[in-house]
Amino acid sequence: MIEATDFREGMSLLPTAVNVITTKGNSGCHGFTASAVCSVTDTPPTLLVCMNQTSRSHAHFLENKTLSVNVLGTQHESISNAFASKLCSEERFEHGAWTTLATGAPILEDALVSFDCEIEDIQQVGTHSIFMCRVVAIKQSESDESLVYFNRSYHQVGQVAQIEIA
Repeated sequence: MIEATDFREGMSLLPTAVNVITTKGNSGCHGFTASAVCSVTDTPPTLLVCMNQTSRSHAHFLENKTLSVNVLGTQHESISNAFASKLCSEERFEHGAWTTLATGAPILEDALVSFDCEIEDIQQVGTHSIFMCRVVAIKQSESDESLVYFNRSYHQVGQVAQIEIA
């Protein structure tokens, strides 16, 4: 039997993109920081997003049935921390500039890329809900430096400009 602590320790060594997942609808505007996001298929464009069922915003995502995946750039570490904190939803959205696309779920204006989605199916596995999300709109930025989480700390991945001094 594998202990949960051993599993978490092993998973800390799997580098992952840092994302802020948001929703807005009848249940209000909510969001959280997540690393458990991945592509499922491009036909139709579908993402998988995992969320702990004990999260205080879990019920809001279930009710709103929409979400946006905002992939964070290196400049967004403070936004990641805000959405992972105990701040209330209103305070979290004071960090960053937000807009919307098709579903009305908040999109971080300068995210590396934002995927605006409708939640089509939900599976319960252990402590988490797995949202199967059909992508209905995409907004991509010009940035090419991603914020990643590895070994319990933030790191930068991407292009760094090379400056030649003559």
